[in-house]
Amino acid sequence: MILLSILSSVLLNAAVVLLLGLTPERITDDFMKLIAPKQSLRDRVKIAQGRKRSRKLAAELNHIRDVMIATGNGAKFSMVCALSMVLLVFGAAFALMINNPFLIPIMGISLSLIPFLYAKSTIRFYNRHVEEEMETALSIISTSYVRSDDIVSAVRENISYLKPPVREIFKGFVGEATAITSDLKAALENLKAKVDNEIFAEWCDTLIQCQDDRSLKDALLPVVNKLIDIRIVNNELKTMLYSVRNEYSTMAGLVVGNIPLLYMLNRDWFTTLINSLPGKVIVAICGLAILITARLMFKYTRPIQYKR
Repeated sequence: MILLSILSSVLLNAAVVLLLGLTPERITDDFMKLIAPKQSLRDRVKIAQGRKRSRKLAAELNHIRDVMIATGNGAKFSMVCALSMVLLVFGAAFALMINNPFLIPIMGISLSLIPFLYAKSTIRFYNRHVEEEMETALSIISTSYVRSDDIVSAVRENISYLKPPVREIFKGFVGEATAITSDLKAALENLKAKVDNEIFAEWCDTLIQCQDDRSLKDALLPVVNKLIDIRIVNNELKTMLYSVRNEYSTMAGLVVGNIPLLYMLNRDWFTTLINSLPGKVIVAICGLAILITARLMFKYTRPIQYKR
């Protein structure tokens, strides 16, 4: 009976997709419009002035999309959003199949987050790789700039020593500063926007200030040293953070694994847990607790980041 229900749900979803002519791109566009509706000109001005914040969820999705485009995986963002919507429907359908309406939002949200967690893991790997290469790049460029007083020449003479993706970022800066605009401050502002890193932003801000006051160039190397300090601290904390995540995963697995274990040990208890109203509420509360604590666990076990 359950297999028949699953098959019916899959066929129904396939029929809806074919009937409406849905594509991953169309699903993504509709999803983004739902999450981030069109803002008025006044709202955009307030956001630019810092008097109003954009929606946190919309900002997070836009950040994921921008980083996936930067890593050459922009086309996969539509697949991620489409798969998330499919898993949302599947999670809600599974909760209905086991006749537990309290689990509908919990299962839907939990399964829909899986594709975005995969995308976030890819982004973390990309950011970690950028930070590793950024340390070397900023160090040699800063040393050359202190000697030559010309940031474009400093970048150009060291571009061959840089590795992707940092090399492409600085290549774009050299091209913009030499062939597109003579406003070096604007080029540095565009360079700062290409990397989501507070230390890199501070380094770019210091360079912008150096265009008016050359004596500030001696502050560049202390800024670069902050990258070294952050890397050392994160390496020391890596084992501790991973052990906390492993302990949490074990505890969450035990909570979920107790349900099939109960089926093998005592069918009456299992039937009471799955079919009775108090049992359904308890299962829903456990699912909600796992969802909330997982969010908090990922929040408090992230690597340390520098904040100005």
